[in-house]
Amino acid sequence: MSAGDLGIPPAPAIEGAEHLHSGKVRDLYRLPGGELLMVASDRISAYDFVLATTIPDKGAVLTQMSLWWFERLADLVPNHVLSVDVPAEVKGRAVVCESLAMFPVECVARGYLTGSGLLDYRATGEVCGIALPAGLEDGSRLPEPLFTPATKAALGDHDENVSYDAVAGVVGAEAAGRLRDLTLRVYAAAEEMSRERGIILADTKLEFGSRPDGAVVLADEVLTPDSSRFWPADEWRPGRPQASYDKQIVRDWLTSPASGWDRASGEPPPPLPDEVVERTRSRYIEAYERLTGRTF
Repeated sequence: MSAGDLGIPPAPAIEGAEHLHSGKVRDLYRLPGGELLMVASDRISAYDFVLATTIPDKGAVLTQMSLWWFERLADLVPNHVLSVDVPAEVKGRAVVCESLAMFPVECVARGYLTGSGLLDYRATGEVCGIALPAGLEDGSRLPEPLFTPATKAALGDHDENVSYDAVAGVVGAEAAGRLRDLTLRVYAAAEEMSRERGIILADTKLEFGSRPDGAVVLADEVLTPDSSRFWPADEWRPGRPQASYDKQIVRDWLTSPASGWDRASGEPPPPLPDEVVERTRSRYIEAYERLTGRTF
């Protein structure tokens, strides 16, 4: 499926930069020196569609939150950011980063049971081949954080949860062990920092690449509401869906009678009303401000 089929608009031209790829949210360019320019747009996706409506400032929030986390995790793992000196038209929502050989796996850490992990558990009693105790509910805290990797799906397809052995079969046993270790260490550090700020980090998705010398580097975005589930700690109640700092507001409206959209129709979702846009924007900004202590 092409970017256009998903509703992704053509990437804007940036002088001196070659457009390489557009995903659901980010546009990637190559700079004359070989470095990459990664731009976070204000696009928002839901149910494998990029919506016609954008969320103002979302790209800037994601970029600034990632930079905040990269700085705090630097002692655990190097990251791909080289500079925030970017062209004026993308200032605040773009970074210059290293060109890495990316590992073809989504590195997911789960400290709580929800989402696709909950569906797997209800079907098999396991998540990614890891057996879990009986009686867990939506939002239950797991006995210990789990590494639950997924395949990187083609644009428009779902990532698929896979076992650790499957990852080792693709990237090799040594690299798989390194990815699992780094993912769980990053999650543990971020979960503790989030909890100190009144937020539960339920799960997160990380991406890693390698340098020519073999060093493993944290890349893409990190610990944003697009790649992680953040829940207000004082509202956590296992056994039901949790309040969250992400695009759940958008998903809820799209599947409500108010939208008039039939998810099974194959038709793209309708534009979002102004009230849903503003509530979503506010939720992203609230997550940024609560975590960083900064005013957006």
